[in-house]
Amino acid sequence: MFKDDRYKGLSLADIKRDIIAGLTVGIVAIPLGMAFAIASGVKPEYGIYTTIFAGLLVALFGGSRFQIAGPTGAFIPILLAIVLEYGYEKLLVAGFLAGIMLLLMGIFKFGKLIQFIPRSVTIGFTSGIAVIIFSGQIGNFLGLEELEKKQYFHENMIQIAEHITAVNWYSVFTAIIGLFAIIYIPKLFPKVPVLLVALILPTAVAMVFYPAEVATIGTSFGGIPQSLPRFQLPNITWETILELWQPAFVIAMLGGIESLLSAVVSDGMTGTKHNSNRELVGQGIANMVTPMFGGIPATGAIARTATNIKSGAVSPYSGIFQSVFVLIILLLFAPFASNIPLASMAPILMVVAYNMSEYKSFTHILKLKSGDSLVLVVTFLLTVFVNLTTAVQIGLLLAMVSFIKRMSEVLQVEKVIPDKMKETTTNDHLDTWSSTCPKLSFYTVGGALFFGAADKFESIITRSINQRPTVLILKMKHVSILDATGAANLDALVTDFKNMGGTIIISEANSDVLAMMKVSGLLHKIGPHHIFSHSEEAVNHGLQLIEVNKCSICSKENRTTCKAFKQSTDIPVSSAEQ
Repeated sequence: MFKDDRYKGLSLADIKRDIIAGLTVGIVAIPLGMAFAIASGVKPEYGIYTTIFAGLLVALFGGSRFQIAGPTGAFIPILLAIVLEYGYEKLLVAGFLAGIMLLLMGIFKFGKLIQFIPRSVTIGFTSGIAVIIFSGQIGNFLGLEELEKKQYFHENMIQIAEHITAVNWYSVFTAIIGLFAIIYIPKLFPKVPVLLVALILPTAVAMVFYPAEVATIGTSFGGIPQSLPRFQLPNITWETILELWQPAFVIAMLGGIESLLSAVVSDGMTGTKHNSNRELVGQGIANMVTPMFGGIPATGAIARTATNIKSGAVSPYSGIFQSVFVLIILLLFAPFASNIPLASMAPILMVVAYNMSEYKSFTHILKLKSGDSLVLVVTFLLTVFVNLTTAVQIGLLLAMVSFIKRMSEVLQVEKVIPDKMKETTTNDHLDTWSSTCPKLSFYTVGGALFFGAADKFESIITRSINQRPTVLILKMKHVSILDATGAANLDALVTDFKNMGGTIIISEANSDVLAMMKVSGLLHKIGPHHIFSHSEEAVNHGLQLIEVNKCSICSKENRTTCKAFKQSTDIPVSSAEQ
């Protein structure tokens, strides 16, 4: 179905570079996988399983040469909400359903549609997710015990405030060590895997100096099994589908957006071009298979994909080697993970939250003080204080309403008074001329004539034609869109005008507008002989229809004065055309 040329032309040297890149990414992926799983309300090993299976399957079936998939911070709020409300088993079902949705999106070539989601919405919920991730690690950073994970932001903040006097200073010290490692190691030793060091260094300090004073993976989760889980199909029933389709859809949409954004970033870094529909298929397969091994939903990870590229990756083999490396680490060293303090993971996730916060883009859109600013703020607040599902729905709805409003405001309908008449008469004479010569009116129309602007168009034309001219010419050169509602309103105008004995002439309409007129029957009602490709022809035709001998200003003797009517080159361009 999708041609895959990502493996063509590889040499042995390329494979070696992929092995090195895979090992490097694997080192980064291990602490992140565990941290994201814990923050999502599940055991750390589930993040490891996700890294192994999702990373492997996306590398095999995806549409990007360098994509690295696995658990990501963007999923934390929605996954935690599902776990708290439905439990871990139903999270697996939701992930499986999301995989089916992603697969179908790819098969039916929806890859390009996701790019139409407004940036104000994506920045809004991404910044909101960053706030949730950061705030969710305050408890681990401070070593606060007996905190129950709550679904809502304000509930978690209230809990932290209530337990703030029980700060564990050993945990704070452990977290600070990790934070300093993340900040300063890249500056001093750029090639050292900073996240692994930020995990190992505070763990070593805690084990040597205060082994029983801080909560660890072992004390909180019972350690990590030294094996893969057994294969098990999710328990899917019609009731669970009805119950979980909505959060599953949000997982699918968020996964699709994150994956394609990551693929676009990798394209920009390497000069390659990904296949968006194939990428969705790969993500769908990964999210369908991963729950069968206990893994949580996964998507393309921008930071790990960038690390993969910077490490010298050449092909998708780097993603395969990453999964194999993480599997080997799991089988050989899983028991050692029991000693990792939860406080050492807090600064890792806090830095991840800071990096994904998009604070510069957030501030930029906010300063615009436009409809996009409103969409941004509403989406952000709903993500933080309600949930991601509601935020995305309301954000998209507001964005659509804002877009429709802007498009309706673009519509311009302007009556044209010829330049030559302005040059040869005074303003008073112009007013007299326009009010005493009701035979022909010429209007330029520019913008989108669609459902959001159709009533505005009809009201402007109706209000402007005070003296009911015999001929009404509509220059539609700059009408970009004519939808069914716009055609219906134009049809009503034509009908009313014809009932009064008048004629409407259409000038310079583009092929799409004419096609809509034909399909709607409007072209037949106006009459093909009243449709012109040039305004000059339209005006000449209109003048032929008018009984010019009965007009004191447009008499035959004065036609030289009135020739401005048939000079399309002299007709002022409306503001919409400029």
